[in-house]
Amino acid sequence: MKALIALEDGTIIPARSFTGAGEALGEMVFNTSMTGYQELLTDPSYTGQLVTMTYPLIGSYGVNAADMESASAHPKAFLVRQYQPRPSNFRSTGDLVGFLKQYGILGVEGFDTRMLTRKIRTAGALKAIVSTTDLDADSLVARARAWEGLVGQDMVAQVTCKAPYVWTKEGAQPGTDFPDSGRWKVVVYDFGVKYNQLRMLHKHDCRILVVPAYTSAKDVLALKPDGVFLSNGPGDPAGVRGVVEEIRQLIGKIPVFGICLGHQLIALALGASTYKLKFGHRGGNQPVKDLATGKVEITAQNHGFCVDPATLPEEAEITHINLNDGSLEGVRHRSLPVFSVQYHPEFAAGPHDARYLFEHFITMIAQAR
Repeated sequence: MKALIALEDGTIIPARSFTGAGEALGEMVFNTSMTGYQELLTDPSYTGQLVTMTYPLIGSYGVNAADMESASAHPKAFLVRQYQPRPSNFRSTGDLVGFLKQYGILGVEGFDTRMLTRKIRTAGALKAIVSTTDLDADSLVARARAWEGLVGQDMVAQVTCKAPYVWTKEGAQPGTDFPDSGRWKVVVYDFGVKYNQLRMLHKHDCRILVVPAYTSAKDVLALKPDGVFLSNGPGDPAGVRGVVEEIRQLIGKIPVFGICLGHQLIALALGASTYKLKFGHRGGNQPVKDLATGKVEITAQNHGFCVDPATLPEEAEITHINLNDGSLEGVRHRSLPVFSVQYHPEFAAGPHDARYLFEHFITMIAQAR
């Protein structure tokens, strides 16, 4: 089925839909991962975005229930050079086209994804629309330009849980208090949490209670947890309403570990500011240097905003930097048990170089007891 991709700069790209009729409006971004497309699609951080894969052949190993990172899929559209309709993998229980249709995501193929990636790298992340129903180029460009964008928007409200729940070896279960099994009581703020973050905490003997993003610090501290984990999530950290003040009230009272959006929110709570990256970091091959050890980690990343290092207060120390562009990738408080990283040490599809950070969190909890 014929489709048009329209960018706010006036670019029109003919393509075709492999999921049928549909339309999607959002921010056009690209991801450089060669594998892990199901984990990517089920990452809530992609809410509001149209995702282009730079690897040319997608769908070859199908999908399965075990690789879900949340209960749903989140991008508005998924764009690839070529869709492989005949998956072959012993773990596969279905194909990608059926998966996309199940969650209402428009799948598009048959265009030069490298050209689109180069355009985004040059111009920055662009407002865009993909449609099979409106094939008028001028109309599509005007609609892309009129979209409000992600800056200043509270995208977390679209993905956070509505009520607390617990995480056990069986997965998510109803509950408002910590499960019985495990040593360390950890409250997880759900800004768009990925399941593998919860799996990693569970592997480190944590009793996990997941709470909605807007839960007050008072309510969390009343639970008497051993630590607080701040998850990843979508959009602009400065747009998440009311959360920074609650995090500020947790700092200094309990060990806190944040990943991605959680990292940015910690920085805001410490008094720093954030800014929008030109085209973001999305993929499984980002080199990050640990400034304490000098070691380089290959990391998985998915973010469009970043902490401005020039605005960090004196008590905050930079721990990690991105070797591609020098951007800030990690922070710790010099005297309080608080640290965070911009990347995803838990990413199930790999690389796994940074999983030691979960051990560091547990060590911090143990030392605080």
